[in-house]
Amino acid sequence: MKLGIIGLPQSGKTTVFSALSRGHQPVTTSGGRFEVHTGVVDVPDARVDRLSAIFKPRKTIYAKVTYADIAGLEGKSSDISGSLLNQLTQMDGFLHVVRCFDDPNVPHPSDSIDPQRDITAMDSELLLNDLIAVGRKLERLAEERKKGGGRDKGAIDREIALFERFKTALEDNHPLREVTLSSEEEKTLAGFGFLTRKPMLVVLNLAEGQSPPAVDYNAPRTGVVDLQGKLEMEIAQLSPEDAEIFMAEYKIEEPGLNRAIRMSYDLLGLQSFFTVGEDEVRAWTVRRGASTYEAAGEIHTDLQKGFIRAEIVPYDDLAALGGLSEARAKGKLRVEGKEYILKDGEIMHVRFNV
Repeated sequence: MKLGIIGLPQSGKTTVFSALSRGHQPVTTSGGRFEVHTGVVDVPDARVDRLSAIFKPRKTIYAKVTYADIAGLEGKSSDISGSLLNQLTQMDGFLHVVRCFDDPNVPHPSDSIDPQRDITAMDSELLLNDLIAVGRKLERLAEERKKGGGRDKGAIDREIALFERFKTALEDNHPLREVTLSSEEEKTLAGFGFLTRKPMLVVLNLAEGQSPPAVDYNAPRTGVVDLQGKLEMEIAQLSPEDAEIFMAEYKIEEPGLNRAIRMSYDLLGLQSFFTVGEDEVRAWTVRRGASTYEAAGEIHTDLQKGFIRAEIVPYDDLAALGGLSEARAKGKLRVEGKEYILKDGEIMHVRFNV
């Protein structure tokens, strides 16, 4: 899972990146230069901690998420191109950092703090880029149909109809994530990186102690989370022990990192499953609705190729009973086939033969 952190200039997105990645990057970068900072972080999960305590493995591996701090967007009506567009299209989703804090030493480019305005400006920039891309695609399809001799005209006409729907939605200021698609249309778009089709999590970047402002952002595959960016960055630099004391003092129940990742998972339609043993306890990430066969492929292609059956135990049952043998004795361990739809938090062991 790779999430691009975007935001208008002076929004504090690099500060938020430092908090989320538990690292530290300069809050300012050299002008006119395109830069991308990336950080791979563990997904905090108390279930992994509990399973590790039960099995005492040699290795404990959490699910991973990659954040990319992407500079270059300014919320203006301009065509996104080159390296910037290439980076944006590679993302699975976006975290849009929106400035809510007031700091006279760091003036806002628009000279005032208005989160709703900034959300609209960023959405408009992404939407315009998709509108230009859709227009170019329609031109190519029209030319292809005119020349003939290639693909079936029926297939071309279906694509034209799809992209005309996209054009209408975008011209009405609706992002493409709001357009309902059939499974066949989803396949058609597999090679396209339309920016407004990607899930969007708006991160309201607050000053210390600031209450989050009300914003109107309620649409499919979007979400809003508030974060005291500078404070969270300071917490991220502390040891776990000091961080716990710090959060208690400021009455922070959990790091914003945890909430942001949970919401990111939810928006991207992802879930975790686990493998356990004396060698390793590990969390894996799959899409919601994935089968045991698909999940086996996430672990190793050999497990998928030689898949016979999967032993499944719900996390709550294993945690309560204290081990696999206890779960088996109580009838909580089930054997499922390759069509079984895995549920969030289930422990899976694959029986296979290659």
